[in-house]
Amino acid sequence: MPATEPTPLSPSASERPAEGGLRGSNQAGIRAHNERLVLSILRRQGALAKSDIARITGLSAQTVSVIMRALEADGLLIRGEPVRGRIGQPSVPMSLNPEGAFFFGLKIGRRSVDLVLTDFLGRITAQRRQTYRYPTHDAVVDFVARALPEMIAALPPPLRARVGGLGIAMPFQLWNWAQYLGAPQAEMDDWRNRDIQAEIAAFSPVPVYVRNDATAACGAELVFGTGERPKDFLYFFIAYFIGGGLVLNGQLFTGRTGNAGALGSMPVPGPDGAMRQLISVASMASLETYLSEAGLSSDALWDTPPDWTMPEAILDRWLTEVAAGLAHATLAAASVVDVEAALIDGWMPPEVRARLVERTRRALARLDVAGIEPPPIREGSVGAQARSLGAASIPLSQRYLVDQNAFLKEG
Repeated sequence: MPATEPTPLSPSASERPAEGGLRGSNQAGIRAHNERLVLSILRRQGALAKSDIARITGLSAQTVSVIMRALEADGLLIRGEPVRGRIGQPSVPMSLNPEGAFFFGLKIGRRSVDLVLTDFLGRITAQRRQTYRYPTHDAVVDFVARALPEMIAALPPPLRARVGGLGIAMPFQLWNWAQYLGAPQAEMDDWRNRDIQAEIAAFSPVPVYVRNDATAACGAELVFGTGERPKDFLYFFIAYFIGGGLVLNGQLFTGRTGNAGALGSMPVPGPDGAMRQLISVASMASLETYLSEAGLSSDALWDTPPDWTMPEAILDRWLTEVAAGLAHATLAAASVVDVEAALIDGWMPPEVRARLVERTRRALARLDVAGIEPPPIREGSVGAQARSLGAASIPLSQRYLVDQNAFLKEG
């Protein structure tokens, strides 16, 4: 059945303004919303005392105290050491309990499938992986059917009941990519005619959710990202194919079909000046081709973590082409949506990502930006595992965070 989202609530006029654009409600019967609000704030800001949470949310001290006791009793929060030296009772910071909840994230890629188990902080505690030349429906279902019960059984018995769901991050309409993957069309048509979510939900002991893989990676940046996170940003994730996502007002925007921010389909000039989709100039597929043309193996591209030992000339050519495509795509998107930054991440070593960001900045500076204020280009902070972590963030957000404005299905 369709997954439900928490309904945003409007506080009464008598409540004082809250900081940071977040408010709670003291009305009876809506404790679930307020609990999500507290958990979201602690995830974003780290350990806080009850007085800090009351100030940020506008909730009364009594309401916050009740919420915090309930969350602590449920094992979702842990107490820190009392902070002394102030007038009155010492304050006790509360933070998320890493073992408070666990989530599975399944990434279905063009070259591999990964199943990770994360704790409440988004740290990967277990992982299974299988590589292939192209993804088949049966191979993925069989992989999950084997790996899922093994990973649950490996948890200490008291923690098994704390697994909150399984998120799937996968490319939509995989059957349309058969020619690019070198896969038989008949096998890829299985993705059109069968429901991967329903088949996994049939044996999964926890709810199953699905999201586009690049959008899921963007969700990982939003939920687990470190450092400064702008309220509005464009997000590029480079893997076998490039994809993207869009965050507006601090919320992941997925659109009517769940495929908003499909930046890989954006038309940009190619190296020869002809217009083509971004996926053809800014994806790892082209890097794989360049290595093959040079008589080199591309297998190391898909290792975990990725190992990009290759001739500098090949990498330099690829970085130049990708940066040019990203610069054009960023400028085109900025003419429609006014965002604070464009983030670049992907299945690549951090040092390669840093070089790509710098080249994209230079490429963007060479374009005609008259009438447009292009956003700053920054590195994403999650890295190569963003799709798997983004998949795990789906059930986490669904159960424990305030409304992420996401289009989800529950199996």
